[in-house]
Order: sequence, then C-alpha cells, then structure tokens
Amino acid sequence: MAGKRYRVAQWATGHTGISSLRSIIEHPQYDLVGLRVYADDKVGRDAGELCGLASTGVVATRDIEEILAARPDCVMYMPLLHQESIDDMCRILESGSNIVTTVVGFPHAGTLDPGVRERVEAACSRGGTSLYGTGSCPGFITEVVPLALLVMERRFDNIAIAQYADLSTRRSPEFLREIFGIDPATADLADGAARSERTDGAALRQIADAMSVPIDDITATSEIAVATKDTEIGVMTVPAGTVGAWRQDITGYHRGSPLFSYSRVKYVVRDLEPAWEVLNTGWHVSVRGDVPMEMDLRFASDGYGTWSPGINANLPVNSVADVCDARPGILTTAELPLVPNFSR
Repeated sequence: MAGKRYRVAQWATGHTGISSLRSIIEHPQYDLVGLRVYADDKVGRDAGELCGLASTGVVATRDIEEILAARPDCVMYMPLLHQESIDDMCRILESGSNIVTTVVGFPHAGTLDPGVRERVEAACSRGGTSLYGTGSCPGFITEVVPLALLVMERRFDNIAIAQYADLSTRRSPEFLREIFGIDPATADLADGAARSERTDGAALRQIADAMSVPIDDITATSEIAVATKDTEIGVMTVPAGTVGAWRQDITGYHRGSPLFSYSRVKYVVRDLEPAWEVLNTGWHVSVRGDVPMEMDLRFASDGYGTWSPGINANLPVNSVADVCDARPGILTTAELPLVPNFSR
C-alpha cells in the first residue's frame, strides 16, 4: 500500500539473506526491526556492518524471543534447508507476524504434509497472519513468468522451462561443498528427484490449479555429470572425477498429457562427462498453444558473483507489502500483485 510503512525482520544471513537484509535497510517503505543469525561470530553485530552498510542500531541475535518482541509486520525467513523449523515458523505466525520465505515447498498448500499444513494454517488463524513461500528458484520463473506468458493464450497445450545456473562464483562454500566436488557414488539421485518433485512440483501445481487444469501426475528424475579435470572455482577445488553438475527434470501431466515441464542444470564446471551442453545462466521457456512462443532470459555476466544473490532475494523483498496486506493463510503467487516499489 502506497505510503504505508512495514516493520521487517530478517531471519538468516546467508547467500540470499544478506542480500535481502541490505535491500530491507535501503527500502523506502521498510523499517528493519530485527535480525536472526545462526553463526556465533555474527551475534551482537550491527545489521548494517554485516551487509556493508552504515550502522542501523539493530543488532544480530540468535534468540527468537528478541525477534518476536520487536513485533515485525513481516519476517523474511531464509534459513538453510537443514536449519528450517516449522516450530519457529508457527511461533512467528501466531505471534502476529507474517512470513515471506525462500524455504521451498510452501507455494502449494495441497502439496504440504497434512500435519504441517494443519499446523501452519492454525498458526495463521490464531495470529491473523499470512505465509508466502516464494517458490522454486524462487517463483519468478516457475510462477510469475508462466502466468505472464500464458495470459497470451486461449488454447494452452504445454509449457517447458529449462534453467541453467552457473554456481562457480557463488559465495556459499557450505552449500557448494554439499553437492559439488563429491564422490559421484555418494550422490543421492533418488533424494534429488524427490526434492524436485516436492519443491518444483509444488510450484507447478500452484500455477496449474490457478488455471483450472490441475496436475494429475508428476514424474521427476535426477542425474549428475562429473568434472573431467581439476578446476578451481571461487571457494573450492572441484577435482576430476567428482560431481561438477546436477540436472533435475520434472514433468506434470493433465489427463495423461504433459502440461508443465521444468529442467534445472546446476553446474560449477563446463568440462563434463557425460558432455552435457550447459548454457550461460538463465532460462529458456517454450510455450505451445494457439500463440506459440519461445523466450530466452539471460543475465549480464559482468559482476555476476556480486549481484546474483538478488536473483533469489529481490522477489521476496518486493512481496512484503502485498503479503502483509493479504488475507490470512498460505498465499499463492497467483493471488498477489507483486508490484515492486522504486520510490526514492
């Protein structure tokens, strides 16, 4: 809402969280009121210091009670996957604070574990609050872009999205070392496929439901390619013979026909076995209907490692006002305006 101010707390300061924190501090409508961190060496430090800005007077804490006591209108909930906590999320929601989260799996309420869904919806009801999960990658490419393109169609056959993500300059050593430079025998392909079905599948189901063509079935696969030579990247070495790229493919079907398909290739090296063709970071989208379309979205290469955290952080930041003003409950991209505010 124009002219209205929003009290915002940042939860976690990793690759995406630190970008979100900086944007909250600089946003013309937001007031930073809390900062939750996980690393001991960040506790007690000023939020501005942590993200390279001037002092804000808001210091980092590990205590959820301090975050709740600040009474934020919205908490930007962005922990790593193994640090997410439904208990914490429910406490935030029932305290009266909305949540915008990059934790995957929340954009489609029907895909959530029934017990988790019941707890989250009950917390929203008690707090009069909303939860918006920004979706896979996040939901810009799996939700926002499809909705924008499909408004051009009256007969819709299928949409296919191919993503390529060069992570070699990403400043997230903990994240990268979990999935790259590892023994291929230890790569859990079944888990990769299951994660894709749960996370990407939730995003695809949300859009299909919004268009009244629900997905009846989903197939998901995961595979790897190994580096053919030792390669130095920004934060680690990827030895020859270790995992240098991952690919997940997921397809959603309506009445037996492919409706949505999504392919993601994440890589840190280009010299691979098998010799996958890996494109520069971006997406290719193919729409088949009465108005067929092909679209490429590519990012500028200059300074990519510096500004790339915004790919995941900016959509959540831009959604805060809309989420705070929305109905209580689990929200979808299809029902939010998601209009950014660029006032100075």
